[in-house]
Amino acid sequence: LWWARSPPTRLSSPPPAAAGSGPVGPCGRRAYAPPAERKRFYQNVSISQGEGGFEINLDHRKLKTPQAKLFTVPSEALAIAVATEWDSQKDTIKFYTMHLTTLCNTALDNPTQRNKTQLIRAAVKFLETDTVCYRVEEPPALAELQKNEWDPVVAWAEKRYNVTIGSSTSILGPNIPASTKETFVSHLASYNMWALQGIEFIITQLKSLILSMSLIDRHITVEKAVLLSRLEEEYQIRRWGNVEWAHDYDLCELRARTAAGTLFVHLCSESSTVKHKLLQD
Repeated sequence: LWWARSPPTRLSSPPPAAAGSGPVGPCGRRAYAPPAERKRFYQNVSISQGEGGFEINLDHRKLKTPQAKLFTVPSEALAIAVATEWDSQKDTIKFYTMHLTTLCNTALDNPTQRNKTQLIRAAVKFLETDTVCYRVEEPPALAELQKNEWDPVVAWAEKRYNVTIGSSTSILGPNIPASTKETFVSHLASYNMWALQGIEFIITQLKSLILSMSLIDRHITVEKAVLLSRLEEEYQIRRWGNVEWAHDYDLCELRARTAAGTLFVHLCSESSTVKHKLLQD
């Protein structure tokens, strides 16, 4: 979908997408549904600095977004990361593995046409259904596991942001105070539009604002965040056994998307310039 030598396909509205193909927009749709693979048509990948930021070059061609905009990112570090995605492709281009490229395309094209306030409100709304706030009463072993694993993260978030979050076993979920939501709104407002796209992407992977902010603040690792987001599933796997290859594949995919989203947020929030060569011979 991200052609560098021919015009991209224009979409009047975002089509339903396969799992993991891009950031989720309103109504559960993802911004773009890239083709599974395409034959690699370039030899060399490089970056260059233009008037609007850093650009990606595939041989002598400038990379473009799906809406035919020049693919320009705000930092050299992010450009290096995206260029590495393109350079790591072998005989075929596996677009579904290029999460940073997808996130940049979404930030540049903004296909859902949301402003900063709308992005922030959408992120904070996840508090109402946050994974770590919904608890079970049965079986007791799972309830105890949730308490032991999730309570410390919730306690950290309450102390870090000076808010009340809590948890609930009710199907209605916990009653999140309005002041808590406004605190998160204020905190998220400190991020730029690009970083907010990445934060939303992480939240949709983990189904949790609390885990996402813990990850972005470096309180927990990607591996820990993914494990906590899949706590009930991991409990069932330990109890009933693993489905051969399927669970492992899902776990690796979730880690890859979550790690890419976290890296994207940090690189979009980084103002310093990376001082090293892009691709070593």
